[in-house]
Amino acid sequence: MAQLYEFYKKDVVEQLMKGGRYANRMQVPKVEKVVVNMGVNANHDKDVINEAQQELATITGQKALVTKAKKSISNFKVREGMPVGAKVTLRGNRMYEFLERFFNAALPRIRDFRGMSPRGFDGRGSYTMGVKDQTIFPEVELDKIKHNLGMDVTIVTTANTDAEAKELLKLLGMPFSS
Repeated sequence: MAQLYEFYKKDVVEQLMKGGRYANRMQVPKVEKVVVNMGVNANHDKDVINEAQQELATITGQKALVTKAKKSISNFKVREGMPVGAKVTLRGNRMYEFLERFFNAALPRIRDFRGMSPRGFDGRGSYTMGVKDQTIFPEVELDKIKHNLGMDVTIVTTANTDAEAKELLKLLGMPFSS
């Protein structure tokens, strides 16, 4: 069992209940899933998609799914059905383990890190952030990297508002800038 999940059950739920907004423990917001997405330009090198899949599998511990273009866009030289990226959806124990590593190991390794922007909320309780470099994760071996691939990390919560989601993520350990 992930330590972050135990921390959530024992401490975070109690702190959110003390606020008086929730009548019982089942109303307290929780993290539903985490989606890690890498969009790549595969026009020039076909190995980029495979590299993105392997990097995501290394980082998350779960096999990545190849995403394909839904429609053709001639300006980007993309045709319908072409592979354009890779993604992983994490739930349950793997999700909490990933969030624990992300908050405690990866984010502090970002150069000039001053906290996550509080503007990444979507209005429905989900938070999305972009990471420019996959080398912030300690699992990634620097010698094997051929391409510098960025990624998007989306944290989907059951919170109804952005304020509730921000409070939940802050209590879980996400460092927000002021």
